[in-house]
This record gives sequence, structure tokens and C-alpha cells, in this order.
Amino acid sequence: MKKSIIALTGAFSIALGTLHAQSTIEKDTTRRSGLSVQVMGGYAGDEVAPFWMRSNQFGSVPLDGGSGSVLLRGFKEYNQPGEWRGREANDNKLWDWGYGLEARANVGHKFQGQLIDAHAKVRFAMFEARLGRSKDVMGLNGDTLLTSGNFAVSGNALGVPKFEISIPEYYRLPWFDGLLSFKGNFANGYMGRHELKPSSFRVPTDDYSVPTYMHQKSLYGRLGRADWKLQLFGGFNHQVQWGGEADRYGRDFDLNFFQTLSYVTFGRAYGGQGNPIPRSKIGNHQGSVDIGASYNFGPVTLMAYRQNFYDVGALSKLANIRDGLNGVTLTNNQYRKTQKDWDWRSLLFEFFYSKDQAGYPWSKPTASGDEDYYNNSEYLEGWSYKDAGMGSPLIITGHTARPGQALFPHDFFISNRVVAAHVGASGHIKDWNVLTKITYAKHYGTFATSEYGKSTGRTFHQPHSEMFVPVSQFSAFVQTEKQFFSNTWIGGMFAIDQGKMLRSGSGLLLHVRREF
Repeated sequence: MKKSIIALTGAFSIALGTLHAQSTIEKDTTRRSGLSVQVMGGYAGDEVAPFWMRSNQFGSVPLDGGSGSVLLRGFKEYNQPGEWRGREANDNKLWDWGYGLEARANVGHKFQGQLIDAHAKVRFAMFEARLGRSKDVMGLNGDTLLTSGNFAVSGNALGVPKFEISIPEYYRLPWFDGLLSFKGNFANGYMGRHELKPSSFRVPTDDYSVPTYMHQKSLYGRLGRADWKLQLFGGFNHQVQWGGEADRYGRDFDLNFFQTLSYVTFGRAYGGQGNPIPRSKIGNHQGSVDIGASYNFGPVTLMAYRQNFYDVGALSKLANIRDGLNGVTLTNNQYRKTQKDWDWRSLLFEFFYSKDQAGYPWSKPTASGDEDYYNNSEYLEGWSYKDAGMGSPLIITGHTARPGQALFPHDFFISNRVVAAHVGASGHIKDWNVLTKITYAKHYGTFATSEYGKSTGRTFHQPHSEMFVPVSQFSAFVQTEKQFFSNTWIGGMFAIDQGKMLRSGSGLLLHVRREF
């Protein structure tokens, strides 16, 4: 470290909202409402915070260098959270409501305010309606706290403000003794103004930024009765970044807002056949098709899962089926039920592969060519929000990478061809709760900066003049916390980056948290 570590001085952080898994090492499931104040201070790298201090934190990120933060959280959860089990299990109440509010102030080489969470929600039986910004992830994995991150939405960026109707927890259908359960959501949100590629405009303009929206939906199913040891899971999620079609095409685009949303929702192609607009789906589409299984062995539960990625359609032909997130999670069912000096709560092992993308000359050809995950030919910042990628943080943005590597013009993500191994663990040592993440990744840039070049169908385009040189990256993180007084917790986190994809460095932050 080039700068001395700043202890807890004059720096505070306040956060409102539920004690989310990404905010505390062990989530308190007994509290239904409350307020917490957290004071944090320390050092977080010279030019950018270490990888696991800023990744999958829902935008709650410290300033680089010496800084301090103040967080305030307030929340109200449902009186009976979790799966809907009927009126008798919910005090004969069909209706319930809740909210979350979280704010953060960073003080260091500059002052920065962040609104991390601001939402209200209401539940009627198994259904929920939610409005605002919230801490959301999308995809199937074994532990949202330890995972490297879902492909579609990992919680790496601030939440997009949206209105959502959902069944947020698995609802067990009453037939066949509850054999089948399902959950899902349907949401639309506003992402602000995003800059589009100037050449995509057919109408003269001096402003290439347009209002941009997000559409999202998902459907997941579970097979297995409540008393079965084996549970099977499967489902999909679909996200679309869209907007500005009339600004780009003028009168040639003849759909109104709701007609456009209909095309976006169902993934229908527009244009062609006499229309001067080339035929294509509207917007930037992202998502995954997920499968998984869990088995309760008694002392431990094992869950295995896989997320299959899609961007521009190769998955429908299984052309990029080699890409995916594979994971295994072990959960200790006896955790905190014994008086051991140390014990583990959860262990997670993941293998992430996104190098294929159906982009090799020998890949099965598709009309759209290589997937080029998260980058987009029209939306210059691709699948990102407020300068942060919305999907897996293992796919690196150009502005967070170490300078000097090849970057294709207009690409926001410098490396989306990644092979990575990731380990996460949580538990306690004496009275200290402990969480750690360790990640090793090999980065290969994009197909545009590879020897093969980008592709469209069977056509391969000239590679970029500069080639991406494959590099390795190691990132590690450990967080610990202990209750010292009634409702008062003290802890810290340490993170380190070593390699040639990111700037090497380390950081240490200490905190005091008071719950009310």
C-alpha cells in the first residue's frame, strides 16, 4: 500500500434495508423490521477498489484510496417471509407489506452519495408487487453470498428502478401432494439515458443518448415434495435493454411505445420485407437457462447447478453450449446447533467458462455470429448500469482493467472470454463469523481482439489491429465480524488482487455496526 491505512476517523456509512446477504456475513432471519447504522473506514487500493470489495455489492462500493463511509439501513419484512403456506400459516392474513431503504455516503478524495435501495412492496397470498430500486439477483445458484455471480443479473451494479409483479418464493401447487412448485417475475424499469452508436442513427441529431428501458421476466420450477430429500430445479430468465428506436429511425419505425414493448417481451423480430430497417430483434437481450438438483443427506445438503448463457441466440442451436457457470454448494445443516469452537456454514465451488461464444471457425454457424457477451453493437455501454456490469463481474469492463491491453473500439467490456475457478466459504472461528472468496481467472479478451475476429453467420471479419494477450488474475477476499455488545458488531474485510488483468493491490476496511 502506498498510503497508510486510515482508521475509523470521521468517516461513516449508513444503510437502510433488510440485512441482505451481501451486507452481513450471516443474515438474521428473526428480525422483521429495524434500523442499523454502520461506520466504516480504511484503505481500498490506489486507483480502484480491489475486485471483491466492489463486485456483487449492489453498487455499495468504497472510494479508492483512504476513505470512510456512513451507511444507514431501515427495513420492514413480511410477518411470515418465505414460501406461501396458506392463510393458517400466515395468521389468516392474505395481505402484507414491506419496504427497504439504504443510503451510503463516502468521504475521501471526494464526497459521494449513493442510494443503494429504495423500494416498497405489497404481498397478496403468494403474489408480490414491488416498486423502486432493490437488491436483486437473477439466476439459479447455491449461495448468493458466496457465488462468483449469476450471468444475467449478479448484484454487481445498482438495481434498476422498476415495477415488478412476481411470485418471489416457490409456491407449492396443491395437487399431487405438493410435487410441483414454481416462481417467477415480470418487470419493467427505466435505465436512464444511454449513448448509442452514432452510425445507428438514420435521423440527423447532435445527441446520441436516448431514454433506455429494461424488461425482465423469469420462470423457475421445482420438482419434489416437501419431505423428499431430492429436489430438481429448472427455469429461465430473460432481460432486454431497449429504447430510442424512434429517435434512431424516425418515421420508418412505426410502432408506438406499447407495441414496441410487446415486440421486446416476446422477442419478435421487426423490420425487413419492404421496411428499410434491417430485420432484427428490438433491443439488447441477455439471459440464462438454468438447471439444478439438491439432495439432503441429513448432516449436509448438496446442490449442483448450471447456468447456460445466451445473448444473441446461439443457445437455441446449442452452438455455445460449452459456455456456462457450473457450481456445487455444500450446506451444513448442523451449523450453530453445536458448541464447536469453529465450524463451517457453507462451501461453494464454481467453474465459469465463457470462451467459446460460438465464435470459432469450426463452431456451428448462427445468423448473428459470436455471442460477444454483454457488448452490443448499438448500446455503447452494453449490459451495464451506472458504469458497472450488471452480470458476472468476471467479465471485465474496460475502465476497471489494467491499462495496456487491446480494446476493440466502442466495446465497453474488454474481456468476455474467461475461464475461471472460484471457491467460497463461510462459517465461524470462536465468536467471529468469517466469509472468504478466492478466484483464479484466465482472460482471453473478445473475439474481436482474437486471431479469429468477430463473425456474422459464416463470415469472419478482420481482427482488430491489436491482439489481446491472454493474462491471469488472482483475487481473494476475507470478511469477519463479531458481536461485542448488545446489538453492536465490529468487523473488517481484507481483499487482494494479483495479476495482469486488473491493477494489483490490496485493501483493508474496518467497521462498527449498531442495530436498533
